[in-house]
Amino acid sequence: MKCVKGLGFLWVAVLAAFFALSACDDSSSASSNGPDENAAVDSSSSICKDCDDESSSSAKKIESSAEKDVESSDDAETGKSSSSKENRTSSSSVKSGESSSSSKDKSSSSSSKITDYTGVECETIGSTYRDGRTGIRYVCGEDYKYKVWVPEESSSSGPYEPFDQTLPLEKFKEERYKTFSDSRNGRVYYYLTIMGKDEDGVKDTIDVMAQNLNIADVTLKAGENMTDDTKIERYCYNDDTTKCDRYGGLYQWAEMMGFNDSCNTKSCADLIQPNHQGICPKGWRLMTRHDFEVARSSTEYGVYGLRSEYNFTGNNESGLSLTGSGRYFYQERYEYIDDSFFMFYPKELYDGTVVSSQNISRDSDGSALSVESKLNALYFRFVKLK
Repeated sequence: MKCVKGLGFLWVAVLAAFFALSACDDSSSASSNGPDENAAVDSSSSICKDCDDESSSSAKKIESSAEKDVESSDDAETGKSSSSKENRTSSSSVKSGESSSSSKDKSSSSSSKITDYTGVECETIGSTYRDGRTGIRYVCGEDYKYKVWVPEESSSSGPYEPFDQTLPLEKFKEERYKTFSDSRNGRVYYYLTIMGKDEDGVKDTIDVMAQNLNIADVTLKAGENMTDDTKIERYCYNDDTTKCDRYGGLYQWAEMMGFNDSCNTKSCADLIQPNHQGICPKGWRLMTRHDFEVARSSTEYGVYGLRSEYNFTGNNESGLSLTGSGRYFYQERYEYIDDSFFMFYPKELYDGTVVSSQNISRDSDGSALSVESKLNALYFRFVKLK
C-alpha cells in the first residue's frame, strides 16, 4: 500500500507539472497571439499614424514656409515670387508622390506668360495649334494685335540630315521647276516661270525663285548686329543653322540690298537701282511688289495658291511655294515660325528707316503690304534678269 500511495503521489506530481506547463504554454500562446498581436497592430497603426501626421505636418510646414516666402517676397517686391512658387510646387509634388523630374518637366513646358518686343505682356491661349503642332501660342496687348507662336523644340538627337528642298514644292516639282546652282556656295535652288498680270493689269512673265535665299560668310546670333560690310551676314531662326537650310537666311534690309549697315538707320533711297541685285547671285535681282502681283494673279485661288501645301495651308497652284518662315526682331526675338511669311522689298518708306514688305499668314485669305523696320531681319526672293 505504501508503494501504491507513493505512485499516486508521483502521478499527482506529474499531472500537476503537466497542467503547470500547459498553463505556461497557454499563457505564452495567449501572450504572443493575443495581446502582443493587438499591440503590434496598435503599434503599427500608431507608427503609420505618427508617420502620416509627421509627413503631413512636415509638408504643411514646407507649404506654409513657401507661402510665407511668396508673401514676403511679393510684399518686398524682390522678384523672388516665381522662385518661391516653384518651391511650393515642388513640395506639393513630393506630397502627392510625384517625382521632382516630373514636376520640372511640367513647369518647363507650360510657361504661361511672356513679354513681347514692345514690353506688352502676352498670355497663352493654347498649347496645341489647330493643325496639331505643339508648342505655346500667345496673344499680346489688350486688343490682341500681336500673336506669337513658340514651337516645341524637337528632342531628337543624332546627325543632321539636310532638308529635302522639294518638300515645299509638292505636286509641281517634276513638271514645272528648273534648278539653278549658286556658284558662291554651290547651293541649288528651284525656280519656275510664272505668267500673270501686275498691279496695273499689264501682262508679264517672270522667272522667280521658289525658295528664299540662303547664303552667308558669317552667321550671327540674336542680339548681334550686321555691321561687317565686307561679308554677307545672316541670322538663322532660333540661332539654329538647320532652320536656314529649311527656310533660308534672315537678313536686315541694308544687308539684303548690299549697302553699308548705316543704311539701316538713314535713307539710302538714292542708291536703289531699277533691277537691284543686292546679295542675289549674278544674273538675278530682288523680287519687287510688281513681281509679287504677277505671281498672285497667276492663280485663281489668290493667296491660297501662293502658299505651299507643305505645312502652310495652301495648294501652291502658282508654284511660288511660300512657307511660314517667320521673322527676326532686332530686339532679339524670333517669331511666327510655320505661321507667317515675311519678305522685304527693295523700297523705302516715310523717313527712310522703315521699308515695304509682304506679310502672309497661314490662315489669311489675303496678303498684307506691311511696313518693317530696316533693323528687323526678313527673307526675300529673287527674279532672273531678262
